[in-house]
Amino acid sequence: MAKNKRLTAARAAVDNAKQYGLDEAIALVKNNAKAKFDETVEISMNLGIDPRHADQMVRGLLSLPNGTGKTLRVGVFARGPKAEEAKAAGADVVGAEDLAEKVQAGEIAFDRCIATPDMMALVGRLGKILGPRGLMPNPKLGTVTMDVKGAVSAAKSGQVEYRAEKAGIVHAGVGKASFEGSKLAENIRAFVDAVQKARPTGAKGTYVKKIALSSTMGPGVTVDVSAFTAG
Repeated sequence: MAKNKRLTAARAAVDNAKQYGLDEAIALVKNNAKAKFDETVEISMNLGIDPRHADQMVRGLLSLPNGTGKTLRVGVFARGPKAEEAKAAGADVVGAEDLAEKVQAGEIAFDRCIATPDMMALVGRLGKILGPRGLMPNPKLGTVTMDVKGAVSAAKSGQVEYRAEKAGIVHAGVGKASFEGSKLAENIRAFVDAVQKARPTGAKGTYVKKIALSSTMGPGVTVDVSAFTAG
């Protein structure tokens, strides 16, 4: 009952018909984050694209200037010296056939998957398991690489991955409610900038249609898109 009252009060504080300035939106989201845990601040961007077409897909990785406040578990498919390099860089699970067997058994103890190029024949056989979870390593995202140390370090330091869903919506966690407003603003601007720069060639008309912020348990707050697209 207390949870319902809290959510009702949070919703009442937000004017759904209004587009808020970024700082005001962040203040509202932070104020509405009343859960007993440190809620994640999430961004949702509605884009004028149809991801079903290859020339309209939006996907990428970026390192947020102030991190995400969350430590990712990183899994690495590698052998020999590269496996040792991954362990030294802080990877949570490292392996080859043994790691593949665990994945096939449903034991997926990682949030980001990295692989050296020579391991992709093995990893490719796990596509039906890793793909739907957004965990398939991809050379374009820097997760198929010989620079295992760099990839693991980037994942651990606050890197976020984004990918447009069927409805053309991109969303990601951009920090914690406990972050200072200025640090959240920096992260949000960096994220929006990255998505804008990732505009695909097939996108026509208005690209960024709507931007909203919310906390894990809080209501969405619509942000004035012009704050990011001025000029």
